[in-house]
Amino acid sequence: MAEPKVLVIVLAGGEGKRMLPLTEDRAKPAVPFGGSYRIIDFALSNFANSGYLKIVVLTQYKSHSLDRHISQTWRFSGLLGNYVTPVPAQMRRGPHWFAGSADAIYQNLNLITDEMPDVVCVFGADHIYRMDVKQMVEQHLASGAGVTVAAIPVGYEEAKSFGVIEADETGKIVAFHEKSANPPTIIGDDSRCLASMGNYVFTTKTLIDIVTPAGQDDQHTDLGGHIIPALTAMGVAEVYDFSKNDVPGQDDREKGYWRDVGTIDSYYDANMDLLSPVPVFNLYNDKWPVFTSHQPLPPAKISRGAGGEPSYVDGSLLCAGSIVSGSHVERSIASPGVRVNHDAHVTDSLLFPGVEVGPGARINRCIVDKNVVIPPGTRIGFDAEADSARFTISDHGIVVIPKGFVF
Repeated sequence: MAEPKVLVIVLAGGEGKRMLPLTEDRAKPAVPFGGSYRIIDFALSNFANSGYLKIVVLTQYKSHSLDRHISQTWRFSGLLGNYVTPVPAQMRRGPHWFAGSADAIYQNLNLITDEMPDVVCVFGADHIYRMDVKQMVEQHLASGAGVTVAAIPVGYEEAKSFGVIEADETGKIVAFHEKSANPPTIIGDDSRCLASMGNYVFTTKTLIDIVTPAGQDDQHTDLGGHIIPALTAMGVAEVYDFSKNDVPGQDDREKGYWRDVGTIDSYYDANMDLLSPVPVFNLYNDKWPVFTSHQPLPPAKISRGAGGEPSYVDGSLLCAGSIVSGSHVERSIASPGVRVNHDAHVTDSLLFPGVEVGPGARINRCIVDKNVVIPPGTRIGFDAEADSARFTISDHGIVVIPKGFVF
C-alpha cells in the first residue's frame, strides 16, 4: 500500500489567558520551555520525526515571535514540496477572527484543497510529549473512521477537568463528555478514564464536510465541543490510545507522558519534570530529538565569584551562553544568556533568556521572563504578601516576573 498523503494543521491561535503574564506579548506556543526550546517545538518535532513534512501553523493572537521562530527555525527543503509555514488569520470568510478551532479550519479550507491529502492531522501547539504520529495515522486508515481522536488514560478525579471519551470494546467512540462531574471510566478499569488530548486525524472529505456550514445557523465552531460529538453521533469516530504509542529511544518511565501546559502551574511543573536525575521526560533521546534554533553562543560557564567564592549547581539545566559565577543554582533552568552573579541563590526557578540575577539576590519558586535584571540583594519568593503587590502569583505560589520588568 502506498504511503498516504498527509497534511498537518497545527492550531496555535489561542489567546493563552491562563498563562498571563507570560503571554502578555507572545502567543502561548512561543513561550520558552526547558531553557532552549519553545513550546511549539515539541509538536513540530513529533511530525518531523514521524516523516510528515507538510505543515501549516494557524496563528492569530500576538503571533510575531511565533512567526519569527517558525520562519527562522523550521525550514525544510522545498525540493520535494516540504514546508512548515505560519498562516495568520486571513479573514477569507469575512472580517472576523476565528470563532473557534473548527472555524479556523473552515476559514483555511484552501490550504487543504490546494494539497488534497488523504488525511489531515489537526493537532494543538501547546502540549509537551513525544509521539510517533504515523502509528495513529495507520490505525485511522485501517479502521476506516472519519476521525480518530488521541486519548490518554488519566485518573478518575483528574478526568473531571478534561473532555472524556466513552468508547466500546472495538475503539469506536460512543459518547464524548466535556468536563463531566461523573466521567465514564475505561472498560475493565474503574479507576481511570480516557481523556482527549485534542489531537485528531481526519479523513479529508469528512473534515471538509463537517466544518462547512450547512446553513447560516448550523456552523460547528469548535472541534472538541461540536465536531467530535457530531461525528460520534454519525458513528464515524474512533479513539487512539496514546499510552500504546511506541517511540524509539523512549523508556517505560516516559511512555505515555503528555502535559497540557495551559496554566502557569502546569507549565512550571512540566519544566520541573526535566530536572530529576532520571527525568520523567528525557530531552536527551537522540533517536527522537526535539528540534529548535540554536544561537551562536559560547558554552555554559560555571566559575568562582570575583572574591573567589565557589559555585554550587545541582539538579539544573544550564543553557548555552549562561554564566554561574560564585553563586548557588539548584533545581532550576537557566536559559541562554542568563547571568547569576556571586552570592546569589536561585532555587526551584525558571530564568528566561537574558535574565541577570544580581549579587546576593535570593530567588525561590519564580518564573523570570526575558531580559529582567534583578538588583543586588533582592528577595523574591519568600514573602507572598510583598510579592503579590508587584507580581502575579499562581494558585500554587509560583511568582511570575514579567518580561522586561524594571525594579
